[in-house]
Amino acid sequence: MIDPTVTHPWLAIIGLGEDGLDGMSPAARRLLDRAELVVGGKRHLDLIGETTAEKLAWPSPLTDAFPAILARRGRPVAVLASGDPFSYGVGSLLARAVPPTEYVTLPAPSAFSMAAARVGWAVQDCALVTLHGRAFEKIVPHLQPGRRILVLSWDGTTPLRLAEHLTKNGMGRSKLIVLEAMGGARERVNSALAQDFARADLDPLNTVAIEVVADANARILPLAAGIPDSYFENDGQITKREIRATTLSKLAPRHGELLWDVGAGTGSISIEWMLASPHNRAIAIEPRGDRLARIARNAALFGVPDLVTVEGFAPTALDGLPTPNAIFLGGGGSDDALVRLCMDRLAPGGRLVVNAVTLETQAEVIERFAGHGGDLVQISIARASPIGRFHGFRPAMPILQWCWEKAGENPVDKPGDETGTSLGTTSAKSPYVPVEDDVENLGKEGA
Repeated sequence: MIDPTVTHPWLAIIGLGEDGLDGMSPAARRLLDRAELVVGGKRHLDLIGETTAEKLAWPSPLTDAFPAILARRGRPVAVLASGDPFSYGVGSLLARAVPPTEYVTLPAPSAFSMAAARVGWAVQDCALVTLHGRAFEKIVPHLQPGRRILVLSWDGTTPLRLAEHLTKNGMGRSKLIVLEAMGGARERVNSALAQDFARADLDPLNTVAIEVVADANARILPLAAGIPDSYFENDGQITKREIRATTLSKLAPRHGELLWDVGAGTGSISIEWMLASPHNRAIAIEPRGDRLARIARNAALFGVPDLVTVEGFAPTALDGLPTPNAIFLGGGGSDDALVRLCMDRLAPGGRLVVNAVTLETQAEVIERFAGHGGDLVQISIARASPIGRFHGFRPAMPILQWCWEKAGENPVDKPGDETGTSLGTTSAKSPYVPVEDDVENLGKEGA
């Protein structure tokens, strides 16, 4: 709640480099000197040395320190963060609790900016990725031939792990430049090809610059929908490549949207939905435990470990899930109650796509098209196969696809809104649980 009696900035969010006070601007030094409370990581507090102000090291989770900060509203408080506090740092968290009129920010160069300057790359031309407090697999979608990537490491083991992953996947000739403790007396810069990289004595505070070079046999994820079926671990229960590409075009993923993949099978639809944007979310609902485990493995393999899985049969398994922007029914299209539930639960502007194979399900889909409108398409795929010394086309079973869009605007579902339950509070199971960023994490992220 905003206190109307506070009309001036009292909170200073100050970026700090490895050079500590020497790198601070005079304005930042003045704000630090007048602060009654200084909050930062142990490393940050050590860098500024002795001070007359009270010092508070970030607890874990760091939001536990917010009551102590807010208790001093209106009195001078300084928060220290590495580099730019609003680049994977504490700045955005504080901004949720303190109105912009009550804080000032004095950023230092971020780890991304410093790394780009040292290797001579334009920041805007690079993929900026953090692996600190996040799953290592997050790097996978960025590994494209010719791509330049700046990576904030988890710790000193990350560069070697990156080198091993690149080499294993046909990108061993990629160049790695490891930049340690940038801006301080301990700074080191080393480079090597991924296949030759062997350094293990690296500072935990490091950033890696990668220039991707891919061999002809490299495993590269296509940027268009329709990843080859062979890339997925599957038991045959997979929406085939051409049908999947068509289905995703009808689901029409947009930035930050949520998908329900009902009867997920291999998870291919959910995975490609999430690959469309790093901010997209998906929930894969599947009754078989072995398939859920396979979905989790596929999600990690493709670099979307945040894919949430729910074990159970629809519609019961849908109870309490957040409001989706799109729903895919690969099975269950003949269940009228399930289809109606999905139509009701969709957000305004949301899309429902039902793929029907059997004649019975197709008849149900045709009836719904007649009653509710939408788009009805028959998809037929035929593949060339040997016929003696020659080849001919063998048709696969035709798919009847119904796409229905709910009227109204399309607000992106926010965690914890009134239309559903936050992904973080459902009974849904994710193969990856993000680590709460403590101050050391923020420091290593250069934020």
